[in-house]
Amino acid sequence: MKKSERLNQELIFLSDKYSFQLKDLETEFGISKRTALRDMEELESMGLAFYVENGRHGGYRLVKQSPMVPIYFNTDEVQAIFFALKALDLVSATPFKKSYSQIRQKLFATMSDERKRMITETLDVIHYYNVAPVSEQNQLELILQAMMEDQIVKMTYTQYENKRIRLQFLELFYRNGIWFTKAYDVQNKKWGIYRCDFMKDLIIEEEGRGTFTKEELKTLQLEYEKTYHDISFKCRLTEQGKEKFLKNHYPNMRLEIIDDTPYIMGGYNQEELSYMTHYLISFGKHVKIEYPDELKESYLTQLQEMIEQY
Repeated sequence: MKKSERLNQELIFLSDKYSFQLKDLETEFGISKRTALRDMEELESMGLAFYVENGRHGGYRLVKQSPMVPIYFNTDEVQAIFFALKALDLVSATPFKKSYSQIRQKLFATMSDERKRMITETLDVIHYYNVAPVSEQNQLELILQAMMEDQIVKMTYTQYENKRIRLQFLELFYRNGIWFTKAYDVQNKKWGIYRCDFMKDLIIEEEGRGTFTKEELKTLQLEYEKTYHDISFKCRLTEQGKEKFLKNHYPNMRLEIIDDTPYIMGGYNQEELSYMTHYLISFGKHVKIEYPDELKESYLTQLQEMIEQY
């Protein structure tokens, strides 16, 4: 059962109770004590009111409340919601892809015919263009589940060669048609960014086997970023180059304006030399590398290989 479904079922399970113990959730839903405690935190943030009773026969006592106050949206807000849903259509693979059509149906069911017509006409003339996914991705729900529950996932990673790795995920993000995760390789003690479409045969490991909290993962990420990008670089841009940078750049680089001239500044690791070269090639004549020399040489070599094709 997915976490969202379990939380919903837990709310239903507790709806007619005045008190309960943690083991009631463990038994009813087949979950561990650790997961039950995390679920209680989630349920409290969702509005479930309770207090803890101490003692031998203690547990949780629910505070009965009146039903939640309905939330109403004006026309502009409804249009914004539908536009956001339409924009997400392009990202056909998301952890919530099955929910979009259901949300539309539920929202439409509450509207008058006039408002439905207005929404439909608006969406006919407003469009959102972005890069569609370049490959099929069916593992996002499992990745998100492991991420939210601080679990380790073992898999075969196939980007350069087939290898078995064990990752604990911190973030999931979408860039230029590809889903990525920021994750810690717990076996090799190494931080990294991984493409989700190269992950095969994913299996969530049992709980309690050397996992980190999200705060601990963030600390590992910060330590990695301090030392990994140890080669500084500087590239001069034209105004068109500046616009291109603003449309597509990465965490290891930043834009600086020096004497009214835009520059890309930042750092990279030796392992990323090829990636940096390909990235800068995409700027065409709108970039000039100032340093380091190895980046210039790699750039010129790539240009020469392109020229030789003709």
